Amino acid sequence: KTDMAPQPIGPYSAGIKTDCFVFTAGQIAIDPQTGEVVSDGIAAETRQVLNNIRNILEAAGSSLDLVVKTTVFLRDMADFSAMNPVYAEFFTHNPPARSTVQVCALPKGVAVEIEAIAVIKD
Repeated sequence: KTDMAPQPIGPYSAGIKTDCFVFTAGQIAIDPQTGEVVSDGIAAETRQVLNNIRNILEAAGSSLDLVVKTTVFLRDMADFSAMNPVYAEFFTHNPPARSTVQVCALPKGVAVEIEAIAVIKD
């Protein structure tokens, strides 16, 4: 749990830490300072989501550099070409394995949700 990421909007944890891994819940583009959804398009949403994931991972003793797998949920696969370059800004070296799927709806009407699995630092 960290104040640098949005508080869960349901009965779940933002992330769970095991001996070796951190598993994040799916994160949407909620600004942790305001509690409001960032609604300036898919690029801004993706950036907020990945910043939220970074903060959860760092609070658990990991980092984006240690992410091994992500799953990206898009409300519209047509947004892939605008989401992907922002995603690439956060994973510049040895990017993790990734699945990207289109879903019919996401919480709070957002366009993207991402979950991650990362290794814990030694």
